Amino acid sequence: MYKIISIEAEALQKVINEGKKLPGVIMFDEATGLPVFKPFNGRRRKSDRVIRTLEHGWLKESAKRYKVYESIPKELGVRTVCKVLNREVFEVHEALERAVKK
Repeated sequence: MYKIISIEAEALQKVINEGKKLPGVIMFDEATGLPVFKPFNGRRRKSDRVIRTLEHGWLKESAKRYKVYESIPKELGVRTVCKVLNREVFEVHEALERAVKK
């Protein structure tokens, strides 16, 4: 069984004719009802930079945000969890101040 897939750009046709891999997705075009190949954009997302690794998480920096992740086990109890959170928030403050000064 053969299916006809339309490829819109000539540059993409050239890549396929050369035998190279081309990441993308095949979707049905609602207007024609035929499958159409749409390549993925060539841009890759930058990974986040780890500023500080905490006892129960991490502090990362992306292009637009600072990300703080905490995962504290329940077995420690509520009082200990609160103390751990306060301590780690203080560490995050210090790490951000050092990172901004650089």
